[in-house]
Amino acid sequence: MTDSTTRDKLVIPVFGPIYRLMSGPAETLLRVVCGVALVVHGLPKILDPFGAAGMVESIGFWPGWFWSVLLAVGELGSGVLLIIGFLTRPAAVVATVILLVTVYFHWIQLDQGWAGSEKSILWAAVTIFFAVNGARTLSVDRIIGRHF
Repeated sequence: MTDSTTRDKLVIPVFGPIYRLMSGPAETLLRVVCGVALVVHGLPKILDPFGAAGMVESIGFWPGWFWSVLLAVGELGSGVLLIIGFLTRPAAVVATVILLVTVYFHWIQLDQGWAGSEKSILWAAVTIFFAVNGARTLSVDRIIGRHF
């Protein structure tokens, strides 16, 4: 977002109105794309909610059947909530926890380091942004005038 003092400092000040105009839609696009990515990853887990039991047990989450179901619901549910911008902060916190566990899984358990964790780190940064800021534009949270 730019104001008059920031606009004066832009290298090309004429772009200031464009930046202001596009700030909200760009943030909404990021939130929706993040939510869609979570839904795409969560849908197969919902269709086989116990399918990740062995994997979650291998990283220390017992009983695996419980954590597998929680992972499936958390991933798909937080994705849907981010897409519509409802309960955005709690949904983003849930997604962040899941993503940080995947960072641990790929970086430490599978010994893949940055290369295996890069996408999870990037998406965790996005979900942290929404955990802190919530959904500011084009969201159910904004429509109902309530933010968690």
